[in-house]
Amino acid sequence: MHNLVLYSRPECHLCDSLLARLQPLLVGRSIELTVVDVDSSVALERRYGLRIPVLVAGDVELSGHPFDEARVRQYLESL
Repeated sequence: MHNLVLYSRPECHLCDSLLARLQPLLVGRSIELTVVDVDSSVALERRYGLRIPVLVAGDVELSGHPFDEARVRQYLESL
């Protein structure tokens, strides 16, 4: 199983939008998506601050805002 992490925060409309566009791309794939609130950690808050949403696979940032659907599709197809 592969893992993606979406760094986000509550009540973030950009984060909600990215998640809504991402979810259909994950249907039928063995991918676990974890949504992490950047405000839950001082280190994450320092790292991402207002630069959210950020979608990460391992050490690679796949997308932020605006959603880079082409890059995410390319990554998913490479799995």
